[in-house]
Amino acid sequence: MLKPNSVTFADIETAGKRLASVAHRTPVLTSTTVNQRTNSQVFFKCENFQRTGSFKLRGAYNALFQLPEEQKQKGVVTFSSGNHAQAIALSGKLLNIPTTIVMPDDAPTVKQAATRGYGAEVILYNRQKTNREELAQTLAQERGLTMIPPYDHPHIIAGQGTAAKELIEEIGELDLLLVCCGGGGLLAGSAIAAKALLPNSKVIGVEPECADDATRSFYSKTLHIVNNPDTIADGVRTPSLGTITFPLVLQYVDEMVTVSEEAIIRTMFFLWERLKIVVEPTGALAVAALLEDVVKASNAKIGVIISGGNVDLVQASKLFS
Repeated sequence: MLKPNSVTFADIETAGKRLASVAHRTPVLTSTTVNQRTNSQVFFKCENFQRTGSFKLRGAYNALFQLPEEQKQKGVVTFSSGNHAQAIALSGKLLNIPTTIVMPDDAPTVKQAATRGYGAEVILYNRQKTNREELAQTLAQERGLTMIPPYDHPHIIAGQGTAAKELIEEIGELDLLLVCCGGGGLLAGSAIAAKALLPNSKVIGVEPECADDATRSFYSKTLHIVNNPDTIADGVRTPSLGTITFPLVLQYVDEMVTVSEEAIIRTMFFLWERLKIVVEPTGALAVAALLEDVVKASNAKIGVIISGGNVDLVQASKLFS
C-alpha cells in the first residue's frame, strides 16, 4: 500500500493548470427549495455539464498527458462501465493516443455509443463471467498497451481533485463537502483539495447501501470487497477502494454514509424536476445523502459534487414511472 501522501495538493494545482484549456469550468447551481429544506446554503458543482458528461475527463486527460511519448504512440487500455471509458476515449482523441476500452455488455447504451463516437475500440464482456481487470491486463500485455485504471492512479486522483478545487475557489468557505464514492478517485482528490484549502471543512463520502465496501473499509480500517453490487448507480459498481485511494480516503475523509436505491431514484427525480438538470444515479448519490437526511446539517454552507449526467433516458423514464 502506498503512503497517503502519494497525491498532494500541489499535484492537483498542476493538474488544474493542465486542464484549464481542455476541461469545462462547470457551473455551480443553487436551489431555494433545497436551502429551505436543509436550512442551509447548498452549492451544487455540476460535473454533469463537463465534457463527456462527467468529472472523469479531468483525471483521464491528466493521466494521458503525462505518458512518455513511446507509450502514447502504442496506446492505452482501460476498463469502465462508461464515464471513465468516454473520458479516456476523448482524451485519447485530443492527444492522438489510440484507446481500447473494456466495457460490460450491460453498460448504458448511451455510454457505449459515446465511447465509440470518440474513436475508441470497445470490447464488451459479461460482468457475471469475466473479470474486467484481468481482461484489460491481458490486452495490455498482448498489444503493448499502457493500463490507465479508472481511479487507482495518482494522476487520475489529482485530476479529479480539480473539481473540488474549482468549487472552493468560486464559493469560498464550506462547512461540508459531500462526494459520491465508487473506487475513491473523486472522493480522495476532492478531500485532498478541501483539506488544503479549508482545513476545518468536513468531507463526507456517499455510497449506495448495497455497494457499501468503502464505508465498511473506512470504519474497519480493513479493505472490504463487494463483487458486482446490484445498484442502479452503475458508476460506483467498483468492487473496492484501491491500494492508492484507500489510504488517502482514510487520511483525508471525515465520514462515510450510504443511501438506499429508493433514495437515489427520488433524488434523481427531484433534480430533474426542480433543478431542470439531467443527473445519472451515481451523480445523485451525494445529493441524496443531504435531501434524505442521512447527513444532517443546519445553518451550514454545503458543497455537493454532482458527478455526472450520462443516463439512458429510456431506462431512466422507467425508474420514474
